[in-house]
Amino acid sequence: MNVLNIALFEIKKSLRDKRTLLFMLAFPIVLILILGTALTNAFHNGIEIGDMKLLVKNTAQSQQLQSYWNGFAQTISKEGVELTTAVNGIDGKGAVQDNQFTAYAEIDDNGIHFYGSSRETISSNIIQGMLTSFADKYNLAAAAVKIDPEAAQTIIAGSTSAGSFVQESSLDPDRKPGSIDYYAIAESTLIAFYACMSASWLIRGEVKRKTALRLVAAPIGKLEIFAGKVIASTIINFLCILAVVLFSKYAFNANWGHHLGFVFLLLFTEVLLAVSFGLGIAFLFKDDAVNAVMMIFVQVASMVGGAYFPVDEASGVFGGIANVSPLRWANEALMNLIYNDDLYAVFPVIGLNTAIAAVFLAFVAITMRKREAF
Repeated sequence: MNVLNIALFEIKKSLRDKRTLLFMLAFPIVLILILGTALTNAFHNGIEIGDMKLLVKNTAQSQQLQSYWNGFAQTISKEGVELTTAVNGIDGKGAVQDNQFTAYAEIDDNGIHFYGSSRETISSNIIQGMLTSFADKYNLAAAAVKIDPEAAQTIIAGSTSAGSFVQESSLDPDRKPGSIDYYAIAESTLIAFYACMSASWLIRGEVKRKTALRLVAAPIGKLEIFAGKVIASTIINFLCILAVVLFSKYAFNANWGHHLGFVFLLLFTEVLLAVSFGLGIAFLFKDDAVNAVMMIFVQVASMVGGAYFPVDEASGVFGGIANVSPLRWANEALMNLIYNDDLYAVFPVIGLNTAIAAVFLAFVAITMRKREAF
């Protein structure tokens, strides 16, 4: 009962601290909005294709080839390819080198000779693919017309149908985070770990306010005081994270997947880890050093953990440091959970967070029992 009373008292005291609550709520929301808006292009996976200009020199004498080519030319013009007929005396290769055209094609009865731009490689390759497709189908139709003219017409009709040249496909095109989605996750785990800052004052604050001796003299065990403070700090910080997640989901339309229960469970264990870490550091170092150690560790863990920019491709020394950041564990597990529906990705992180938190809490509890006061 004493533990619950202390926990309720600490929760009420935290709710009266408007400045801290505003920081825990406004800071991640503002970061999500600013970073998610400013870095939108960094998470855009599409490729913008400019104007595709094809210069054509057609000297073919075959009426059949000319007929098929005219139909093909009309079709690719609908696909965004601007065709220009080369006039006498024009240097097609030079025009492509001067970037006047994306590609140059010479058509005669022996086939198509293609010259692409080294500057506009993507557009050039697209046009080359179109011409290759036409040439293959024309050769197939030329062979088929000797046996079955109707089959040849079907083949040519297929080569002149709009939308049949460039087809975009992906294994799972929509399962990648946008900028808002990424930073909603990253800033939520960041502010969850910031709980260590306030947790470092749970016991130190009593000493600073000269109330530690009064607590020790009261008919309450030190472990009860300790448990009540840990419970209260974990609950109040987790409620802030809960508010941030829900706000980003419904105000910014951030994607949190279909397993919110597991998301909240992982974030809860991260808050518990942060609270226990803050308490442990407060008992390991003296007053002046606690804040410095805490701030350095939090900022380094945030930077290498992906709070400000993605670190998926981190390697070497930087990658090794990133792998020991609790934020990196949490972010990767949440990404796998949300975008791959990998439920098993969160369990190792939940277990690791809980185990580390238990070690720190046990250390603090044992140290408190050995001391006469806090």
